[in-house]
Amino acid sequence: MSQEIREDVLKLMQQKDKIESEIQELTSILTKNGVGMSDPLVDTEGFPLNNIDIYQVRHARHQIICLQNDHKAIMKQIEQGLHGYYSSAQNGTPSREVEQGQHNVAAIEQHRTPFAKVTTVSDGSPADIAGLQVDDFVVEFGSINSTNFTNITDIANVVRHSEGHQLRIKLKRGDRFIVTQLLPKLWAGQGLLGCTIVRI
Repeated sequence: MSQEIREDVLKLMQQKDKIESEIQELTSILTKNGVGMSDPLVDTEGFPLNNIDIYQVRHARHQIICLQNDHKAIMKQIEQGLHGYYSSAQNGTPSREVEQGQHNVAAIEQHRTPFAKVTTVSDGSPADIAGLQVDDFVVEFGSINSTNFTNITDIANVVRHSEGHQLRIKLKRGDRFIVTQLLPKLWAGQGLLGCTIVRI
């Protein structure tokens, strides 16, 4: 039974990777046009901005919203599958087959220990668009996790070197783990994220 669950979870993870890749491609369209998910596409008088491909941006935004919903749904299925897999494995220990393959169950299970916490999120900020919420615990921030995190400047360095590029963020919200894509960029407020993250 656990073998069947494992195969199902691996298929779901492949679908997840495909969705994340599509979101990244669509986000690059927004980046090229110099806008995010909520930036206005018209001037103060209501005329379309000349430097933006309005149709392309609107289409990309719509697709991103749809894909983000698909991503949330598939992450829930993966979490449920993982729970079923570990419950059915002998003595609660997964078989060694899990370690095989580029995309495996262990990949999402690897880091589960939070090292930081989100304390503020500004409306319309990159962090807000990515779905970060106050009291989310940060499990992975790009390449940073509990095993290599030293202090909060680690996050600042990653953000500074990732401006305009998607970062994979893994959060713990309640008893759930959530993976999202965060695009550090200049926006109407301060900083490149629009949120406050503190060490725990």
